[in-house]
Amino acid sequence: MATIGTYDPTTTAQALAQSFTAGTQQILTRQTGTATAVQKALTSLSSALSGFQTSLSALTGVGKSLSANSALFSDTSVASATATPTAAAGTYSFFVEQVATAHKLSYSGMTDFAGTGSITLGVGSGSFTIDLSTKATWTTRDLAAAINGATGNTSLSASVVTTGATSELVLSSTATGAANTISVSTSATADTALKTKVGAAPTLLSAAQDAIVHIGSSSGTAITQPGNTFNVIDGVSMTLTKAQAPGSTPVMLTVAADASKTTSNVQAFVDAYNKLKTAIDGMVSPGDTVSGGAAGAFAGDSGVRALRDRLVSLVRGSGGTSLAVFGIIATREGTLSVDNAKLTKALAANPTGLDTLIGSSGATSTGIAGKLDTYLKTWTSSNGQISSRKEAVTKLQASLTDRQTSLDRQYDSAYKRYLAQFTQLQSVQSSMSYNTSLFDALFSSAKE
Repeated sequence: MATIGTYDPTTTAQALAQSFTAGTQQILTRQTGTATAVQKALTSLSSALSGFQTSLSALTGVGKSLSANSALFSDTSVASATATPTAAAGTYSFFVEQVATAHKLSYSGMTDFAGTGSITLGVGSGSFTIDLSTKATWTTRDLAAAINGATGNTSLSASVVTTGATSELVLSSTATGAANTISVSTSATADTALKTKVGAAPTLLSAAQDAIVHIGSSSGTAITQPGNTFNVIDGVSMTLTKAQAPGSTPVMLTVAADASKTTSNVQAFVDAYNKLKTAIDGMVSPGDTVSGGAAGAFAGDSGVRALRDRLVSLVRGSGGTSLAVFGIIATREGTLSVDNAKLTKALAANPTGLDTLIGSSGATSTGIAGKLDTYLKTWTSSNGQISSRKEAVTKLQASLTDRQTSLDRQYDSAYKRYLAQFTQLQSVQSSMSYNTSLFDALFSSAKE
């Protein structure tokens, strides 16, 4: 008689349950993968747009422009200077009578002293007091540490120089200027050893003095101030580093357009734009069936393609002077390149033209930079396109998770049902196999 084959109910139930949910699972897997890819791409797009806005702000924000000026002294050992884009070109002469210095004193022969009374220190009109009774014995290093960490100390620094068995306490004002002199006094109950050292005249290491600079020559109008950085010319900051000897020739300060820096700024603008353009191109790429290149996450997204096209349109401008006039030329791929020779020539003919065209991305938005920044904010602001899209993707992912949970329950239900059915069938099959074997044995005996 024929025999009935055997099978595993668990394996069979798993296979049938997987077959039952396979179609829906395939759809969910594909949709989940797409949602994850879009979420990642939105993060990349946000980073690319924000990065470009940061670069734009650094180049064209408040007080910034692509055009740059330089400020150079004839003797750079005497002073240095910087100029903003708004500084007027010109030549100026100065005589540096003295530079501002900070008061610095040294108390030598310091030894340990008993912790009694107090010591008061100050710079200029400010002062602070240290209670010496908090320690039984003080070393010079203890005192220096207490000075540096004292509440109310904002402009005095203390250090220690060890010389054999004694120490040297060095006090330095952190502020320059004649008004910022160091003062030190002790209370009547302070230790005699400390009072003797503080009461004695300290060694003057550096005087507290103001900076003095004369306009034109050593006999010209004097300008006196506590610090060494002067802003006496609009858009120019100059810092004194060394006093001139009496009778020396005044130093000359030349303020002029800085073609090299301007070219560097223009290249930075172009590089930032090209980086953004290339990033978006990759995101909307349809892929390449020939080379096997994968499509971008936004290959079918008309909104992101519109973003890219709008950026290209804003950079090209409409009507009037274009970037091409200043040597900033669009390539076939839509990126930008710089013709330095053409840029330099155009700036020489029209020094303010580039800044007028590029404009500002600051509080008052103007020109190409202003339009770019304003448009990009519709994508990067807290309620912009990217935020809205991320919210939609998050909701979709939550929905897909719920659907996956539901599908998992369907799988479990089908698996349990199939397992019960085929376990029962296996039991019946086992019984039938036993009966078949019994009949085979009986009939075999009858034949014999």
